[in-house]
Amino acid sequence: MTKADQLQAVTILVPADFSDPAVRRIDRTFNQVRIERADPALVTQEMRSNVRGIASFAGISAPMMDALPNLELIASFGVGYDSVDVAHAAAKNIMVTNTPDVLTEEVADTAIGLLINTIRDLPRAETWLRDGSWARKGNYPLSRLTLRARRVGIFGMGRIGQAIARRLEAFGLPVAYHNRRRVEGLSYQYHPTLKGLAEAVDTLISVAPGGASTQKAVNAEILSALGANGVFVNIGRGSTVDETALAAALADGTIAAAGLDVFADEPNVPKALLDAPNTSLLPHVGSASEHTRRAMADLCVDNLVSWFTERRPLTPVPETAHVKARG
Repeated sequence: MTKADQLQAVTILVPADFSDPAVRRIDRTFNQVRIERADPALVTQEMRSNVRGIASFAGISAPMMDALPNLELIASFGVGYDSVDVAHAAAKNIMVTNTPDVLTEEVADTAIGLLINTIRDLPRAETWLRDGSWARKGNYPLSRLTLRARRVGIFGMGRIGQAIARRLEAFGLPVAYHNRRRVEGLSYQYHPTLKGLAEAVDTLISVAPGGASTQKAVNAEILSALGANGVFVNIGRGSTVDETALAAALADGTIAAAGLDVFADEPNVPKALLDAPNTSLLPHVGSASEHTRRAMADLCVDNLVSWFTERRPLTPVPETAHVKARG
């Protein structure tokens, strides 16, 4: 049997909407089956018998894994994988992969753009021009905030956090960070607590992953520590922020402004954040360029191909790095 025939015999389940380039490649390479969402109730007996891999944007729950007894690999699209029950996957000897590195620079670019938009109010300045206010009312008001002389803290100094830090260095801004542990080889000041970091800086950029350990980590206490000149930017996960506390901090002047690309209940954005005049909001577009999404799609499918031909993943998540291929 050729390698191509070997892969065509493997059934890959793709639930819900997915990357079009990935869908096309999976369809050419494997036996692809689709369902409306990752719901065990939608799993047919044929899927239960045949599905060996999942490729998905969406979360994959423990019951979904249990509904597919021959499942070997979940290829998650994106660097974050908190919506996949990786502990259950590890216990069931199911490999989980993600798509790191290929989106790092794009997301870091977005973080810097969002920071500048938030501080200099550029989206509203553009609206001022486009709606005729410049001609009718004169120059756009001076921005109250500036990037000059700011001290930046990064919450989550992984690949993306480090890429953001390199860009901030080019702006001449000092960088500090908080992580679960100090990162070897980095010269940036390390703070063992998030509150300590917030107290030391006036600009906090969150790149932290989701999950129980970071749930609402950016809360009223952290925002208060950031201070009245504080700017908060979130390019990581919406679940890491107490959005009610953030809306209150923006309304009462606890912090000066916030730029958000991610939210706790996407695509539903709290009205208090939508209405706040000191926010810059994006619809989760951190990695959303054709170039980067194509690279993410390729890596997602490359993990499937590698697993079902060479029996090894390319980019396993740490929690399942020990999982061995069956048979």
